[in-house]
Amino acid sequence: MQLVNYIRDIQGFPKEGILFKDITPLLINPKARKECLEILVSSLKDKKIDKVIGVESRGFFFGMLIAQELNVGFVPVRKPNKLPYNTISASYELEYGSDTLEIHTDAICKGDRVLIHDDVLATGGTAKAVCELVEQLGGEIVQFNFLMELSFLNGRDQIKGYDIFAAITY
Repeated sequence: MQLVNYIRDIQGFPKEGILFKDITPLLINPKARKECLEILVSSLKDKKIDKVIGVESRGFFFGMLIAQELNVGFVPVRKPNKLPYNTISASYELEYGSDTLEIHTDAICKGDRVLIHDDVLATGGTAKAVCELVEQLGGEIVQFNFLMELSFLNGRDQIKGYDIFAAITY
């Protein structure tokens, strides 16, 4: 099964000049969704993971499924003012602006081995911000795990030195 056949291109979203990779067709198709989960989890063989972070919002879909498959905790990282408890934050640049992410201060314990999952690695700003949050709380990043990587945007440069996996590379 070719997962790329379940990714739809949307020109001009969320603003003009951006070619958005829509994963909705993948989420709708049970066989494609299952295949994608198997690929994402297969990259984790022999790795001890305590928690999976899912990055708002599309990182929640497979992040939660991966956590369920690994039988570990799931931690949402969200945009500002979406989490109800005490948080820390990190700001970052992305290909069409800037933003901030937050995590609960008690979500990661010192020494937790963490998988960071998001739908796409583009410029790497989001991944770098999540990395800062995890490390500020004392977590150890085991791997960055992405549904897809837009390699022409060189996002890996922002998270050099970490294990990085993408199910699809453009």
